[in-house]
Amino acid sequence: MELKSEFRVGIPVEQAWNTLTDVEFIAPCMPGAQLTEVDGDEFKGGVKIKVGPITVQYKGSARFVELDEANHRVVLEATGRDSRGAGNAAAEVTAQMTPDGDGTVIAITTDLKVTGKVAQFGRGVMADVTEKLIGQFVDSLERKLTEAGASDAADATPAADEGTDDSDESPAAVDGDAAEDSTAETGPRKIEMAEPEPVDLLGTAGRPMLKRLLAPIAVVAFFLLNRRRRRKRRAQG
Repeated sequence: MELKSEFRVGIPVEQAWNTLTDVEFIAPCMPGAQLTEVDGDEFKGGVKIKVGPITVQYKGSARFVELDEANHRVVLEATGRDSRGAGNAAAEVTAQMTPDGDGTVIAITTDLKVTGKVAQFGRGVMADVTEKLIGQFVDSLERKLTEAGASDAADATPAADEGTDDSDESPAAVDGDAAEDSTAETGPRKIEMAEPEPVDLLGTAGRPMLKRLLAPIAVVAFFLLNRRRRRKRRAQG
């Protein structure tokens, strides 16, 4: 199924690009998501979803397949599997960022393929759920951006000049720092992130799902009631 959503953030497009391609920064803002490992442009983690009394956890990986900074376009591929083996999910997510005054409009198109319990909801309900989750994500992201902006402003406050002479630093010390950098670890990097609360899919989709269930029931009930009335009229005639 294809899902489309659009939202606006109050930061310039260049900052939006740097922020939304920084997976470690935005991961805590995503409802139900947990980032566990980063290896270059590939990321591993999981998403917890609650369907009634059952909690489903998808574990998998995602990677950037396109990072077009000039056109502010990102394409991400993600795959996951229910930890109990009861279903799979795969998605290709395309995000297009467009300047909008002092902010940025971000249009997201998701080509989603899902099996298992979550698949029962269908496109209409999933679209409603996606819209609400995007809203939660944006609210969380903007709070984090505000906090980061305040922290950067505090760090930028000039310290008192104590007349320190940086020329005293010896070449040996500089060479030692370079050597330390050159021996830095490479490869996958583990991420310590708090266990997230699962996304309550029924709670989030409750009203839209109820409307979709009641509509056909109401039609059938109306049909049966009219049929019963007709039979009574015929009997009385």
